[in-house]
Amino acid sequence: MSQEQPRRRAQEPVKYGDVFASVEGELAGKPVAPNDAALMQTAENLMLGQVQKGAAASVMQSAATQNEDAGVVGHDSMNEIVAEQGVNVAAFGGGHVITESIGGQVLGQYSQRAPLVSGPVVPENKNKPSGDDDGIGGGPITIGEALEATALTIGDKPVERSDAAAIQAAEVRATGRTTIAPGGVAAAAQSAATLNARTTRPEEKTKMADVLWGASSKLPSDKPVTRADVEGVTVAEIRNDPFLTTHPAGVSATVAAAARLNFSNKDRNEKDKVPDI
Repeated sequence: MSQEQPRRRAQEPVKYGDVFASVEGELAGKPVAPNDAALMQTAENLMLGQVQKGAAASVMQSAATQNEDAGVVGHDSMNEIVAEQGVNVAAFGGGHVITESIGGQVLGQYSQRAPLVSGPVVPENKNKPSGDDDGIGGGPITIGEALEATALTIGDKPVERSDAAAIQAAEVRATGRTTIAPGGVAAAAQSAATLNARTTRPEEKTKMADVLWGASSKLPSDKPVTRADVEGVTVAEIRNDPFLTTHPAGVSATVAAAARLNFSNKDRNEKDKVPDI
């Protein structure tokens, strides 16, 4: 006589309240989703230069991986709270104190000995405008640096038509030119998207990192990201996406994160300035 197999209890999702003691309310009861973690990785790459070991992004990535493996969240899922309110990485005290939050709720705060340098750890950006220091590091985040941060966040993603369109819009705004430069970032992205559409094997497709790594050094000129740049890049990505949407951690999302950081840093520095007497 066969014995009845014990029923396997469905695995509970890892929620924000499980991994961040300071989180409460609606967010505390939400499972950590893969694109939540990807967006925080983008913010850390932009603000801190890389994903920080033991900080919010790495904790969220671990929890999201567990949830995806258990089948409680989808690979492309994102919490509505995160989609609406975004994530934030802010630096205070001359860049020594880092606070990471979602929707105004602090996930963690830590200090570091050396002031941070805005932007990802990539080859030196010779096109970055001098001066206009944001008071936190090497000046405001540029469009080229935002593209490089995208390579760090979703570098393994095959380049699609919507990605290429967003990259082209970003390059045009960075350079002020109406046409793309031959052999530049946008040209490489367009070529990759065309070839990928004809390629059936995923491992043979050109990835985002292949075209975006070192983007700032490949641009003829570069400029700090503004809110106007976000609109242009986002519209381009949406218009060329079959579902009329953007990737949660793609080009337009990263450019938007960079613009928010530039704006918040500028506003903070304006408040810190002592008026002349």
